[in-house]
Amino acid sequence: MKYIYIRKQRLKKETKIKEIPFTSLGLSAPILKAVKEQGYTHPTPIQAKAIPVILQKKDILAGAQTGTGKTAGFTLPLLELLSQKNISKNSKKVRALILTPTRELALQVANNVALYAKYTPFKSAVIFGGVKINPQINQLKNGVDIVIATPGRLLDHIAQKTIDLREVEFLVLDEADRMLDMGFVNDIKKIVNIIPKERQTLLFSATYSAPIKRLSNQFLNNPTLIEVARTNESNAIVKQSVYPVDKGRKRELLTHLIKKGDWRQVLVFTRTKHGANKLTGQLEKDGITATAIHGNKSQNARTKALADFKKGDVRVLVATDIASRGIDIAQLPHVVNFELPNVSEDYVHRIGRTGRAGNSGEAVSLVCVDEKDFLRDIEKLIKKDIPKVHLKGFKPDPSIKAEPINMGGGRRGSRNNNSRRR
Repeated sequence: MKYIYIRKQRLKKETKIKEIPFTSLGLSAPILKAVKEQGYTHPTPIQAKAIPVILQKKDILAGAQTGTGKTAGFTLPLLELLSQKNISKNSKKVRALILTPTRELALQVANNVALYAKYTPFKSAVIFGGVKINPQINQLKNGVDIVIATPGRLLDHIAQKTIDLREVEFLVLDEADRMLDMGFVNDIKKIVNIIPKERQTLLFSATYSAPIKRLSNQFLNNPTLIEVARTNESNAIVKQSVYPVDKGRKRELLTHLIKKGDWRQVLVFTRTKHGANKLTGQLEKDGITATAIHGNKSQNARTKALADFKKGDVRVLVATDIASRGIDIAQLPHVVNFELPNVSEDYVHRIGRTGRAGNSGEAVSLVCVDEKDFLRDIEKLIKKDIPKVHLKGFKPDPSIKAEPINMGGGRRGSRNNNSRRR
């Protein structure tokens, strides 16, 4: 496949890109008005690079880390191209389809679409599982131009013939690497086989792996490859540190760090759903308000947990990796890896929840002897050693030997176990 490359520029050149005003990108007045209302005057690097290419009606394969503004990077030009079409107001056909891996991310994207489409005639709908399907069916019956969906629930609508995708002109695969990790590749193929071949396809991925290349070869037509950060590069403005500690003292150390540092908003990652629930209860006993978010929670419970965390009603949100790409908090100061992920790329996604949109952030990892291989793989992936902090009173016992790690779902195994049951 032929690729047209727009490579990462040196820092000086990236700064110049940021100085380009939104008004110079070819967006119409209604869209610019909505952008201005959100307080933005200059695009981020991914927006500055992607928007002009998308407006040229080209397919793109974009490699961008979380927190780079990629959602607006595809939403704004998509709305602009729809505006240029002479679409009947009575049309009830879906024109744009945005696929995301998780419910949280679908909601986040849908909120962005609604904000930027405020002064356009376009209607959007978000559809995902875990909630009743009938309200979604009624919304689709009334006609929507843009659908944001998770693959599973979208296939439910397709099976029930409650959605018409025969006139889709734009397909966005957001966080495609995560969709592959979660086993959605066959679902995506089924969906792509239903929509028209003559379409514009935009694929966004935080990592640029061999499976992503294969996916792009299948679905994209001579795409422009856009990169604004090296693949798997951790965010430079996130302060990273590792605290070596015995597994049995992790909760004690976490409580100590939160209380001593007076951390008021902390996103903590565990490896399993059971671990998330257990840690939440322990933190509450320690006098720290906490709530959990993971795949076993109902959608209403997950939405409430995230809302309470954003409002500051709880100090700690304990999450499994299902939430690592669906949480969008502009100034989240602290991310803690209570347990390191067994898939190295997930470390980058987790810590990408902080240090967003130019803000600084801190990512702390509590690492026991069992996780040394995980840590080595992470440092190899991000191409640097993470500073180690040996905290007095919490130094690990050298006599403790490494044991196999519980990966969740009843599995135990080595660091190569890629179980994704979250």
